[in-house]
Amino acid sequence: MDRRIVFILVALAVIIPMLFPVNLPVSVSEPSQKLYDYIDTLPPESTIMLAFDYGPASLAELNPMARAVLKQCFNKKVRVIGLTLIPDAPTLANTLIEEVAKENGAVAGEDYVFLGYRPGGNLVILGMGTSIASVFENDYNGKVLAEIPMMENITNYDQISLLLDLASGSSTETWILYANAQYNLRIAAGVTGVIISQMYPYLQTGQLVGLISGISGAAEYELLIDTPAKGVQWINIESFVHLLIVGLVILGNIAFFIRNRHEE
Repeated sequence: MDRRIVFILVALAVIIPMLFPVNLPVSVSEPSQKLYDYIDTLPPESTIMLAFDYGPASLAELNPMARAVLKQCFNKKVRVIGLTLIPDAPTLANTLIEEVAKENGAVAGEDYVFLGYRPGGNLVILGMGTSIASVFENDYNGKVLAEIPMMENITNYDQISLLLDLASGSSTETWILYANAQYNLRIAAGVTGVIISQMYPYLQTGQLVGLISGISGAAEYELLIDTPAKGVQWINIESFVHLLIVGLVILGNIAFFIRNRHEE
């Protein structure tokens, strides 16, 4: 088979489900369910931290997770403090938070705050364990933290119920090492597909409350909050492409055995 035919078939497997959505069944994994349940049981006015530790190259997998978790928090009246340890993430993170906040009627300074980026990695994490204001004197828009109503009674990790790290690299391990081990802050993670296996040991030890795993995890979380969106759409497209690849492999093997039989 000409490889160009394969390219065309893959293109059709992507385009057709986009134009005519077919919702294939998605089973919710235990790590996704645990994270959802943990946030769902938090009392109103609780506060979580959401770390956008990924850049534009990984937003296709991680933005749907962030959007779903933000929607859950805003609907539950759980306050969100956003931040990032990645220098190229602040703009995309702030844009996403503002979009979801507008869709769900959340108010800046009362329901959420985005702190932005500070260099230093582990020093930033350790510093916030003592005083958030000592690391982030103002938020992303330049407003002094002391003047933000939501931050009046939030000093450090003692007032934070959970840190959810959305990561495309090794930042989750850094949060566990310095925030969980040093300050007993509860940690959860949402990660790209290529680093899922690195997270399971932390689930087994209880150092992670829950885990959203790649685009499939994003689809699961969207179903948990009863709002199917990009995650569900993309996992369906991925499933059709995988089915096509399996079919091509089967056809290739059939052709191989038929040709060998003719040669004999």
